[in-house]
Amino acid sequence: MSALSQLVAVSLMNFRNLPRRLDSSLVAVVGFAGVVLVVVAILSIRAGFRSTLATTGSPDVAIVLRGGAGSEVNSVLGGNNSFTVGQAPGVAQDQSGPLVSPELLVQISLKKSGSSVQSNVSFRGVTADALKVHSKVHIVSGRMFSAGMNEVIVGAQAARLFQGVQLGDTLHTGRYDWKVVGIFDDGGGLHSSEIWTSLPVLQGAYQRGNSVSSMYAKLTSPSAFPTFQQSLEHNPQLNVSVQRESDYFAGQAQGMSLFIGIVGVIIAVLMGGGAVFGAVNTMYTAVSARTQEIAMLRALGFGRTPVLCSVLLEALLLGLVGGVCGGLIAYLLFNGFQATTFTTLTIIAFRFAVTPHLLEWGLAYALVMGLLGGILPAVRAVRLPIAASLRQS
Repeated sequence: MSALSQLVAVSLMNFRNLPRRLDSSLVAVVGFAGVVLVVVAILSIRAGFRSTLATTGSPDVAIVLRGGAGSEVNSVLGGNNSFTVGQAPGVAQDQSGPLVSPELLVQISLKKSGSSVQSNVSFRGVTADALKVHSKVHIVSGRMFSAGMNEVIVGAQAARLFQGVQLGDTLHTGRYDWKVVGIFDDGGGLHSSEIWTSLPVLQGAYQRGNSVSSMYAKLTSPSAFPTFQQSLEHNPQLNVSVQRESDYFAGQAQGMSLFIGIVGVIIAVLMGGGAVFGAVNTMYTAVSARTQEIAMLRALGFGRTPVLCSVLLEALLLGLVGGVCGGLIAYLLFNGFQATTFTTLTIIAFRFAVTPHLLEWGLAYALVMGLLGGILPAVRAVRLPIAASLRQS
């Protein structure tokens, strides 16, 4: 009988005997499933957060910040710079002129829905051109605010998360009252967690003069960005940094993504070690229970390699079942789960994303844990003394 035939025969016998070791096998499966569930759930936070910020950015939109500023919150530009930005090569235009949106970003504090806890919210002042530049933003109920009026439109996620910002409410912040006249969405991006109002009104309310935090420019095409960037960053009259909007928001996600990734790896290693230890015990139990059976097979001429591989295959099967179960539970429980996090001092709503890549990673990790859990018991199985094992009662 060939080595492959021996492997198939021994493996089938092992699998048929699994019900006799159901309790110990379930311990290993549950351990693998638990590790995959927790790690995939944690990493789905990173995937969802990055997806939200990536959804916000567009490769044919550029953001202009003050030179050296890491985010809009830390950036201050003169409002008169919008003319220079609008005249730069590569800027798209319509009948009203260059599509440039000067924007002021401030932070206000609001109570979360059903709670007395205060959280920061981004309050953004924009002009009429903002909806042309941010093409994903659209009003879902109510209307756009009127220029020069104390009126606001609220992102759909912000309306869900905070008190007093539903359509028709009056928002009280500082010494001012603002009428909520509309709810908007931007396809699940960052702006859905913000509140928007007229730029001149916000500048006056916060005594910002003619200054803004950033300028967004709609480009004729993504390929126009290098020329646009070079024109502004090499202009001696300006001190600005220029990024693609998509790159800017991807960069804003890096810090949290790195942190969550490190936490996920640490948890994967720690929990994975426990799961491997459980698998080792399970497979040792299986080998001990089949001592005479393995010795009989060896006495009948079965080689060491088929016996060793059969034990490893059993461990891999347990890892496979655990990985599939853990990934399925993670998907059902966490995919699309609504959560919030903080970045640049403000709150952002996002959804967990259990992606196919994460499920594949979780399954592969479960198989690795199963393999590691089966190596030592498999080696012990092929080293069992045949004569001594056959004499065991």
